[in-house]
Amino acid sequence: MERLPNQQYTKEFKEEAVRMALSEDIPHVEAARRLGIPKETLYGWIKKYNATGTFTGNSKPSNKSGDLETENTRLRRELAEAKMERDILKKATAYFAKESQRGTRS
Repeated sequence: MERLPNQQYTKEFKEEAVRMALSEDIPHVEAARRLGIPKETLYGWIKKYNATGTFTGNSKPSNKSGDLETENTRLRRELAEAKMERDILKKATAYFAKESQRGTRS
């Protein structure tokens, strides 16, 4: 599935979407489909609205949040690299252990 570019929505659109999802007798998934937005986006807006009681509409992360995201991405990359290195070392250890048991080490 192709990833769509990040969409920017106005505060008014977000407020109306949340009102529609909370006030009408339709499931949130159907409200999102009617509005042409991903259901996860609508759920996020509703969660923000319910947490604060008002709709802030600020979808951009704060600087601190952005720093945390950057750090999280870097740490995930480092972890993946360390796991790959560990797997290579495990295979090499098993190979050399097998060779030394045969007594045909060259």
